[in-house]
Parts: sequence; C-alpha cells; structure tokens
Amino acid sequence: MTIPSRQLSRAVLILSTLFAAGLASAHHSHSNLNLEDVRTYNGVVTRYSWTMPHVFLKVKGPDESGDIVEYSVEMVHPPGMAKRGWSRKTFQPGDRITWQGPHDRNINRHFTGLTWAERGDGERFDMEETAEADVVPSTDFTGLWKRSDVGGFKPHYRPPEGWPLSARGQKLVDNFHQDQNPMVTCGNPGPPKSMIVPYPVMITRRDDDTYIFERELMRDVRVIHLDQDLVPGEPTKLGHSVARLEDGQLIVDTSNFVADKWGTHTGIDSSRQKHLIERFSLSDDGLFLTAEITITDPVYLTEPVTFSHRWKKLADREVIQAPCTLESAKLYLEGG
Repeated sequence: MTIPSRQLSRAVLILSTLFAAGLASAHHSHSNLNLEDVRTYNGVVTRYSWTMPHVFLKVKGPDESGDIVEYSVEMVHPPGMAKRGWSRKTFQPGDRITWQGPHDRNINRHFTGLTWAERGDGERFDMEETAEADVVPSTDFTGLWKRSDVGGFKPHYRPPEGWPLSARGQKLVDNFHQDQNPMVTCGNPGPPKSMIVPYPVMITRRDDDTYIFERELMRDVRVIHLDQDLVPGEPTKLGHSVARLEDGQLIVDTSNFVADKWGTHTGIDSSRQKHLIERFSLSDDGLFLTAEITITDPVYLTEPVTFSHRWKKLADREVIQAPCTLESAKLYLEGG
C-alpha cells in the first residue's frame, strides 16, 4: 500500500507538535479512540514496533464474538514510552499479553489505545510517567538538552518571516507546503535545521579536542573539532566543524557541506556554499544553553542571517534511537 505524501506529512507534523508539547497520558492519543469504551483484551503478541512515529503492538486474540483477530494497539513515541518505563525489549513476538485500553469508535475496527499491559509472567507496564531524575546543571556544555520554546524562542514549523531571501529562496517559501518535509521519507537535514527540531541533543566530550552532538532519533552524529588544523573529508550534510572556547562561549565554524533539502531552515534549502557560525553560551545556573546562529548561503540568501535558539537541561540518560519507517507511519495513520 502506498501512503499519500499528504497523509505522511500530516503524521510528521503532528508528531513534531506532540513531541514538543509532551504527552502526559494515553488520553492524548488519536481522536478515533472512544475514551468511554475502555475494554480488557488478551492474546499473543505478533509484533512489537519500537519505531517512529508511535510505538505499536500487534496482538492476535479473540474479539467480542470470540473470533480470533489481529489488534493494533497504539501508544506514544519511543522517548515518551521510555519515560513510562518501557523499552524496545518490553515485549517479544509470542508473549502472552493482557491489556486494557479504549476501543476505536468504529466497533468493527480492531484498534485500541492502551492504559496498561501485562505479560504472561505477571509483569505489568502502564502509561504513567516515571519520576524524573534530578537535573544536574552543566558546567561545560555537555549533557542532555531539549529545545525550550519559552521566553520568545518559538518552534520552527513554518519558514521564518522577514529573511533576506534570494529569488530562489523566495520561490521555495512562496511554494512551501509541509508535504515537502524531508522527514516524510525519513530524511534528516543537516545544521542548522537539525539543531532546531524538537528532539533532544546529547553533547559529550570524546576527548580534549572533540565535542559530539548526538540528536535523539537522528542517527547522524555531528563531530565538533577543537583541532583547528584538522583536514576536512568529503562534503556531507553535517559539514566540517571546527571550534574554539572563548570568553565562556563555544564558537563553532562549519563549512564543507553538500546541497541539502531544508538544510537552512523549515522550507529553505541550502547549497554547498552554506557557512555557519554558532556561538553556544551557558546560562549562569547551567540549566539553559543558547546558540546564536549565523548562516551565509548566497544561493538562497542575499546576505547573512542571524537567529537564536535555546535548549533546557534534562536529566542525563541514554540517547534513545528508533528507526523511522514508512511501515510505522502507516500504522500511525491507521489511527485516523
């Protein structure tokens, strides 16, 4: 089955919005679920999909008439499930399972949400978020950070307004539609767009000369070199980044890019001539990280543009990765 691009882009847009806002409970699932019709089911797991945009279970079990059917059980995205104590190993095909959740409004569809699930061994998993670990302030830019949209910092779901665009850049903005989002086909642009999506970023020091920026749910890892003399390799979406520490700031200079769809910002592509200067600063309490980002790209901009972005510190944990697949998008879209 081919999924229309408009439906896929809708899934990606909704996913980004939900991720940014946070999902507090199972009741924030699709409107196709009848929250007044909560049932208890049982069966055998045929598939456990720890993928984007949402985690799903496929379970074969009896329906109301006693006929054996395959249910689709919808949850939230992998990071949200991890906050609830789940992992990619919580269930396996063949596990016997009992679960409770709201049924689809269409009583003939075998589709449910989930409030709790219990394996045959008696271990139960629910949708209540586990207590957050204490947040440890950062003193050296390292740690886990999540985009902060408060205090004048806005999410970037549409092209920015008022930028000095070239004719080519203006044409992209004039014809903007979310269908063009490269994430629809599981593509991830490079910086600065990759730096302003709602996924958390883990910053670590590999050694005295290297910072690592790892975006959750994006497998490309950005390497920031403090060795100014390191020779660049082949051009990539991530470019070649060299940095220096100056007056408490981490100043990153990046070039050596390939042409990149939405590589500049939402709706604005970038060329091989893109050049970035990023100035990262820590707040006095070590709980916020701000970047002043300057972009130069004569193909899409008539002059350099500077904008700011901010992250807040999260409790440190492992970075969560999950594949983005069109199959998972199809499962997500089954929810309506």
